[in-house]
Amino acid sequence: MADPLVSTEWLHEHLAAPDIRTVDATWFMPDAGRDARAEYEQAHIPGAVYFDIDEIADADNPLPHMLPSASKFASRVKRLGLGDGLRIVVYDNNSYAASARVWWMFRTMGHEDVAVLDGGLGKWLAEGRPVDDLPTPPAERHFTPRVNSFLLRDLDQMRTNLTGKREKVVDTRSAGRFTGTIAEPRPGLRAGHIPGAVNVPAGDLVAADGTLKDAQALTAVFAAAGVDLESPITTSCGSGVSAAIANLALARLGRLDVALYDGSWTEWGSQSDTPVAR
Repeated sequence: MADPLVSTEWLHEHLAAPDIRTVDATWFMPDAGRDARAEYEQAHIPGAVYFDIDEIADADNPLPHMLPSASKFASRVKRLGLGDGLRIVVYDNNSYAASARVWWMFRTMGHEDVAVLDGGLGKWLAEGRPVDDLPTPPAERHFTPRVNSFLLRDLDQMRTNLTGKREKVVDTRSAGRFTGTIAEPRPGLRAGHIPGAVNVPAGDLVAADGTLKDAQALTAVFAAAGVDLESPITTSCGSGVSAAIANLALARLGRLDVALYDGSWTEWGSQSDTPVAR
């Protein structure tokens, strides 16, 4: 299968290709003290457009950056010049948050010709590759959504999985948040994890140089957590962002069918009747 990531060398060689579009999807937690859009405006890969996961989201859902309707997604990415017949390469400057999320969003909306830049902007800059601060006025491009609901899980489906146990839930939060020994950064959430879930912290999937680990190393990480790579898997995290890093890693191992629980712990941990394990 094709690797879901492309190298900095490959992107540099193909930047001017007429069928390639580059997307900066950098996102930070609200308490990080960093403005991702402002950083994009200061320096981005030439020709890249900015994809804001908090804006291209379901505005009627109180949960953060939930997947929007197909019509809204299509409308927003059309304005960014991202549409049919294009290969989309997504990057970020925050260890795959939220380039992996945007990669998953495009795939969930039926656009399979999408990849993530391995190592992101950090590797690009370390290699002395070009950036600029010029605006990128996109030419609108029609996007045809074909929603793949098999890649998405909601609260009711996660409740059903508690008893059916068909899918192994992989939680990518830190070990402390997973075990409930560290409080959640969002107020009002209980501490702990979905019963039966296993913990694969997103950081364990990333190599020291900021690239995604290779297939052999990723296989070892998932095996150590007790994940059967031949069985159905759903990922989860705090709010559906770092979970997608596990989806990306599993795609590198040939698993393109892995679902993501969009509401993740922000939804599960805020309910009064969902069981919590510690």
